[in-house]
Amino acid sequence: MAAATAVTSRRGNDQFRGLFTDTWDVICTLDSASVATVSTATDTVTVPGVALGDMVLGMAIGVSEAGLVRRAYVSAANTVTIVTYNPTAGSVDLASTTLNLIVARAV
Repeated sequence: MAAATAVTSRRGNDQFRGLFTDTWDVICTLDSASVATVSTATDTVTVPGVALGDMVLGMAIGVSEAGLVRRAYVSAANTVTIVTYNPTAGSVDLASTTLNLIVARAV
């Protein structure tokens, strides 16, 4: 399991007034490990203030995902987990990249 580094986040609900009580705009550097064919790998990002039940609304990375399937969710207090599944016929090792996440807490 790898962990993200250089995390910056902006917290506030100004973009979604009335829908969410809090939001986080997270930008970090992610250097995932190689993912073998038909297997999964996980990475974590520390995001102060997030809690179980918060939603990851969006995720974007700065490189081609090369057929990988990714899902992000809040897995514990202050932690977002990114699960990467590789359905392709070979191992995939993505370059280090910028990861952007939008996390929100519903009303």
